[in-house]
Amino acid sequence: MPALIQPSLLRRLNERRVLETLQKHGPASRADVSRIAGISPPTVSKAVATLLESGYLEETDAVATAFGRPAKLLRLATDQVHVIGIVLDTSKCSIVSAGLDGSIDWNTEEEIQTPDNYDDLIIAIGDRVTRLINGRAGFIGIGISVPGLVDHRQQKCLLSPNLHMIDGQSPALDLTERLEIEAILLQESQALCLEERLFGNAKGLNNFALLDVSTGLGLGVMTGGRLLEGHSGLAGELGHITVDISGRMCGCGNRGCLETVATDTAFAKAVSEKLGRQCNIEQALQIVQTGDPEVLAILDKTCEYLAIAMAAVINILNPETLLIHGKILDAQEDLFAKIIELTGKRTLKPSFKDCHIIRAKGGKKQGAIAGVIHHLTSSLAPALN
Repeated sequence: MPALIQPSLLRRLNERRVLETLQKHGPASRADVSRIAGISPPTVSKAVATLLESGYLEETDAVATAFGRPAKLLRLATDQVHVIGIVLDTSKCSIVSAGLDGSIDWNTEEEIQTPDNYDDLIIAIGDRVTRLINGRAGFIGIGISVPGLVDHRQQKCLLSPNLHMIDGQSPALDLTERLEIEAILLQESQALCLEERLFGNAKGLNNFALLDVSTGLGLGVMTGGRLLEGHSGLAGELGHITVDISGRMCGCGNRGCLETVATDTAFAKAVSEKLGRQCNIEQALQIVQTGDPEVLAILDKTCEYLAIAMAAVINILNPETLLIHGKILDAQEDLFAKIIELTGKRTLKPSFKDCHIIRAKGGKKQGAIAGVIHHLTSSLAPALN
């Protein structure tokens, strides 16, 4: 009878286990990795040798052990190997680079105004990534965070209600061809989920949800340690549930979608209409500080709808933890606590009591980085959990 797991697959599974151990626990000696991961020391040594050769790991200076013998620490590569994160959004696009430990080199950050058409977008992003690389080796992957529906199998954006120029397009494939570095496309809420689990406030959690209420309203869900993607990878579009049948027109073509009333963008638009002048979310938040009663009323209504969105997530999914990502939470010092209180009034009491609601730690740039790091880790071998 043939072995259920071939030796080559077992080797790659061990390499992935070593990487995941260091992602979760940080730099460690070979002995520590063996103990934490439950893998024999010889197996760890073989996996580490391969990962060091491939550049995924680096060794740091030796430290004293309990027995007095110095042992070198292993860490995820930060010096010789790098990844790039790209965020495509409605008004601006961002580019950063990072090590495999997720630490972003903010000196490499660059932002551009989002071009008016897709071809110019790819040219502009490609030129800036080329300038960032500037002949340097060691860039092994690019993560591209985008709003909207993403077919991960075809690496295509099917529909982006807030950035229609990428509808039906494959920015990751186009940039891969242009730059000769593998790029992958990530739905932004799912990328944020991966960021929070790898490096943020959901580190180590296997069951949680993340509600992104920034440009649009997106939902990422981690269940059993894996992203909930649905049949075609399109799960989580909570923002396009109708809550006001005669409401504002949404980018998806319907009226009164949840994301038209419960997001940073929705709040900024409502404030702009009330004041008769255009303002973005940062400017709208500054106006809140003036105590304008009409703007405060808009804020209250936006928070009511946000509480409805949070209650829906809790009632439907019963997550252990719910993380919220959005700038509107900074409008007032105690606003987040008020929103949680409003959510409790909209949620089934047992479900609400069972859920820990916190703010997300990272942002979309970190999400793009986490997404490509997750992809590189996953490419070694399939997850066993």
